[in-house]
Amino acid sequence: MSKNVQAEPGNDDAWIQEAKAIAAAIRLRGFEYVMQANGGYLSQICSAAEMLAYLYSHGLNLAPPEAPLKPGAFTGTPRAGAGYETGARFNGESAPDRDRFFFSPAHYALPLYVALIETGRMHPDGLAEFNKDGSTVELIGAEHSPGFETTTGSLSQALSQAAGVAIARRMKGETGLIWVMMSDGEYQEGQTWEAFQAIAFHRLDNMRVIVDVNEQQCDGPMERVMKIEPLAERLRAFGATVVEIDGHDLVAMDAAKTRAEPGKALVILARTDPARGVPLLNERCPMLHYLRFTSAEEKNRYEAELAAMRERSSC
Repeated sequence: MSKNVQAEPGNDDAWIQEAKAIAAAIRLRGFEYVMQANGGYLSQICSAAEMLAYLYSHGLNLAPPEAPLKPGAFTGTPRAGAGYETGARFNGESAPDRDRFFFSPAHYALPLYVALIETGRMHPDGLAEFNKDGSTVELIGAEHSPGFETTTGSLSQALSQAAGVAIARRMKGETGLIWVMMSDGEYQEGQTWEAFQAIAFHRLDNMRVIVDVNEQQCDGPMERVMKIEPLAERLRAFGATVVEIDGHDLVAMDAAKTRAEPGKALVILARTDPARGVPLLNERCPMLHYLRFTSAEEKNRYEAELAAMRERSSC
């Protein structure tokens, strides 16, 4: 829980205020680490902050953490008898009635790590190892990275893997849901649509998919690289229930979660602003995927923007 907010018993709006504070903290801490690293995935922090704040503070039914975990060193690839631990342990102890969370856009790793910190699941010192050799706190997350169940990446393996787990959970009579967070760029990949065909065929209504629709990918605007709209209509044609929302509206996010239908996966298309909270990023449009400073003067302007964000957060 963000240290800036204390929930009041009986106050139905307390979770909203908490999630807002967590989203603001995700942007601030994430922006700070981007500056320390001399660049990074800042637009993803801006677009996904409310989504991650909502999921980890209210939306997901995860076991509460006993204490913030410190990420360990990388011990090698999975192998028999090695006692391998995935990053799923940061999501709490698994149980039949608990949700499972599959994080698909692996380049969003920094905002995920920060969300874990701001909700008391990962120790803040863990970010000291961010993007260092031998660390599990990778720039592009993998199965050993905090919050990751599996290695995922841009080809949408997470959606396919999550569907397999959803089938297994149904066969075992487990009641917990399967949540998948994706980015809209993954809908340019064929595996996404193959997975939705299987999800519809197996009537996997224990699946919830939330998508950061920020209309950006590594080569530029989605519409210019490969148009995917009308995305909602395409997903409905593939058998899903689809709800479109403002991805910065926490109340809308919570309402969308209730719109599931029997026999269908629920997809929440959360349309977001990739410069939310850092309007200086708009100067870089339409290339927002990764922030690389072009001069010392530009970096100084981002330092000033960060200082202004710190000032606002202290008020």
